[in-house]
Amino acid sequence: MGNKLTALLILILLSVIVLATFTFTVNEKELAIKLKIGKVEKYDYKPGLHWRIPGVHEIKKFDSRIQTLDNKPTSILNTDNEYLKVDYFVKWKIKNVVDYYTTFSGLRSAAERRLSDVIKNALLEEFSHRTLQQVIATQRVEIMESLAKKAKPIAENFGIEVVDVRIKRINLSDAVSESVFNRMRSERAAEAAEHRSNGQKEAVNIRAETDKNVRVLVANANKKAAKLRGEGDAEATRVYADAYNKNQELYSFLRSLEAYKNSFTESGSMMLLDAKSEFFKHFNNK
Repeated sequence: MGNKLTALLILILLSVIVLATFTFTVNEKELAIKLKIGKVEKYDYKPGLHWRIPGVHEIKKFDSRIQTLDNKPTSILNTDNEYLKVDYFVKWKIKNVVDYYTTFSGLRSAAERRLSDVIKNALLEEFSHRTLQQVIATQRVEIMESLAKKAKPIAENFGIEVVDVRIKRINLSDAVSESVFNRMRSERAAEAAEHRSNGQKEAVNIRAETDKNVRVLVANANKKAAKLRGEGDAEATRVYADAYNKNQELYSFLRSLEAYKNSFTESGSMMLLDAKSEFFKHFNNK
């Protein structure tokens, strides 16, 4: 009984060793190729368990998921002769595992260096005919679409599919930034000076027009006032004449009283006149 159990255990152990030696597994996140003497023998493996011959076959596995290439910002010269720092990333994955292996020997770092060169050349081409304003604001989406369109057919030649290209940030280099800011300050200062000049000119025109309108209004007001005074004086003269004609003696008496009042406006006033003078004629009558 003991010998049979030992033999069974040895058989199981040998089976496990044979299975591990003569098989390999591929999961759903992987791509695999089988090499025979350095040449690709098979590559279209489905997820699961597969056979191999030890010492004859070599198995290479690669990640089938989407990868991200995110390098340091790249310096690009645009049409304004300004160096821009373009920060971007690329989403990519292996499309043809045989081309990918034969081109880069399966090294991801080599594949991403080649892909970086492709994107940089596309960036140089795109920025070579665009201004700073265009690449930063108005044509950014168009540039990203063009980068992906240009990179895809080139990347396919070495087994890579470019899924997406995105520009995260576009910055001016430090030296160019200072130059641009100085230019912007000069432009804003010139614009401000122009606005001030136009404002002063407009202010002078407004003051002149206002002074003219004021003079016209004052002249019209004085003219109307003179007319009203004249009409008032004429009406007063008519009223006085009517009153005088109705009762000349009463009117003369009232005018004399008004003259007396105006002559003695201050306390202690004194006037020396002949009692029989015309000024006191109403006091001499009965």
